[in-house]
Amino acid sequence: MNHHKYKKFETIKLKDRTWPDNEIIKAPVWCSVDLRDGNQALITPMNIDEKVEMFQLLVNLGFKEIEVGFPSSSQIEYDFLRLLIEDNLIPDDVTVQVLTQAREHLIRRTFDALEGLDKAIVHIYNSTSILQRDVVFNKSKDEIKKIAVEGTKLVKTLSEEFSGKVILEYSPESFTGTEVDYALDVCEAVMDTWGADENNKVIINLPSTVEMDTPNVYADQIEWMCRNFTNRDRVIVSVHPHNDRGCGVASTELALLAGADRVEATLFGNGERTGNVDVITLALNLFSHGIDPKLELSQMNQIKEVYEKCTKMEVPPRHPYGGQLVFTAFSGSHQDAINKGMHAYKERKSDIWEVPYLPIDPADLNRQYEPIVRINSQSGKGGVSFVLDTVYGYNLPKQLRVDFSKVIQKISEKEGEVSSEKIFSCFDNEYINIETPYKLIKHKIFDISDENSEFERKAEVSVEVNGEVKNIVGYGNGPIDAVKNAFNKSDDFIDTKLLDYSEHALTSGSSAKAAAYIKLKSLENESYEYGVGVHPNITTATVMAMVSAMNRIYKTTVKEG
Repeated sequence: MNHHKYKKFETIKLKDRTWPDNEIIKAPVWCSVDLRDGNQALITPMNIDEKVEMFQLLVNLGFKEIEVGFPSSSQIEYDFLRLLIEDNLIPDDVTVQVLTQAREHLIRRTFDALEGLDKAIVHIYNSTSILQRDVVFNKSKDEIKKIAVEGTKLVKTLSEEFSGKVILEYSPESFTGTEVDYALDVCEAVMDTWGADENNKVIINLPSTVEMDTPNVYADQIEWMCRNFTNRDRVIVSVHPHNDRGCGVASTELALLAGADRVEATLFGNGERTGNVDVITLALNLFSHGIDPKLELSQMNQIKEVYEKCTKMEVPPRHPYGGQLVFTAFSGSHQDAINKGMHAYKERKSDIWEVPYLPIDPADLNRQYEPIVRINSQSGKGGVSFVLDTVYGYNLPKQLRVDFSKVIQKISEKEGEVSSEKIFSCFDNEYINIETPYKLIKHKIFDISDENSEFERKAEVSVEVNGEVKNIVGYGNGPIDAVKNAFNKSDDFIDTKLLDYSEHALTSGSSAKAAAYIKLKSLENESYEYGVGVHPNITTATVMAMVSAMNRIYKTTVKEG
């Protein structure tokens, strides 16, 4: 790889830059260019029906400025704009933007397409970069500036004849490859020709048509321009970043720090080459800092559905905020932190979202909590317990989390990712529905505190042991103690010691169920096992858990031994 064939573009040295000390405190003016830049980048461009569906999506998301296309470039672009106008599909609070090169016949055709609108942004452009002046146009600086000025004059003339209001936007295309003093000269000439002032502002769009340097350099260029406009109040400074170096979002955020007012962007960054800057990432970055993004992005799955249908492109699974896996953790330590963070957030009832590894609450995008943690061989106890808790309502004791995670890890090492459904099925089979060799038939607990007994409870339990029903009786100072003693004094059962007990409600309401967790230790050796019982009656759930634990001890010690 011969790196000597490349050279760095020489740009300005802004030693007294101020943008590093600034903060973004509000959303910029957003302009969607999905129907132009996004559409021209598709292998199969959108048809008119798809364009209408995309336009309606953009309106619903809250865009107030939408570039609907290049109506002078093709009949479908022209017909689409006419359809929007004639079918009254443009809301009163939305301004459509149309793009055209600064060429006479294209500008005139553009105004024909606009007939009937009460307002529009007319966006003219011509390339000003050193390279394109040399190899594409073979024109001098003055000749290039003349193209921009002549185009502005024609737009102004046609605007005076137009029934609605026209806002002028001008782009020195390939701004990042243009000397900033020359770009300023051309932009000032355009504004002077237009007669721009504080009440008749011009949108000066400074595109990173090709991302040529690090984001800080783009920020320097934007700040330099903002400082050196003759009258900054007559300019709306817009940026239109591309993503050639993979830094489009960073370049845009730094450009906003440097003074930009407006951003042209596309959903999920669709655009030519490596794409335009992604407006969804930008807007939700603001949202994650407590800033109103001025876009409605709460239905992320619906946004993706329309986007993928209209563009025939898929949102990558790791794409920020919208990707299928962005709220997913496979690492055990990450899963454990998410699990604990979610519990802490709920318990503290805080208004501020603070959960490790999740900079934004998935629920704010109407994403589900179930996919947050997915289980594979890299996962640990935190992920497995999180799935059982958030999806199925089981809040496992700490040691049980460790034990069951080992079961799932063995499966994942053989099969790869383990679904939440399979996790629960394994949990059910391992800890709840175990009826060999012991199967609980029925039980009854009596209060005998008034019978001059040393105990307060009597337990009568019927259990099937290898197909034969055994009726046993035990006494204790509580239900659990009485049932355990009934088992321990019978030769048909394993003698055990109770090590741990906990229980909680699984659901609420009249059909509520309880989950009970029992940890028993065999008195014959040091082995221990957990059992789990689920029943509307907590005592019954506890007895079921005890039987389950004995079955597990039998399986792991007696039977296997």
